[in-house]
Amino acid sequence: MQADIHPDYQDVTVTCSCGNTIKTRSTMCKDMHVDVCSACHPFYTGTQKVMDSGGQIDKFKQRFGVVRSSKKS
Repeated sequence: MQADIHPDYQDVTVTCSCGNTIKTRSTMCKDMHVDVCSACHPFYTGTQKVMDSGGQIDKFKQRFGVVRSSKKS
């Protein structure tokens, strides 16, 4: 095994904007600040909602109406 080729992992603290702190190891060797973590991200907390943003579907239907087939039987 060669000497001095392996990364130097040191203990760091990751702090989220929600106040949650996580202790981990990193080669960055300094504390980090993140915007979103698993404690406050909507996907992990189960508060994620699928929404029609700004009524885009209604705007489309209003603009183009119901598409009808031009074939007559």
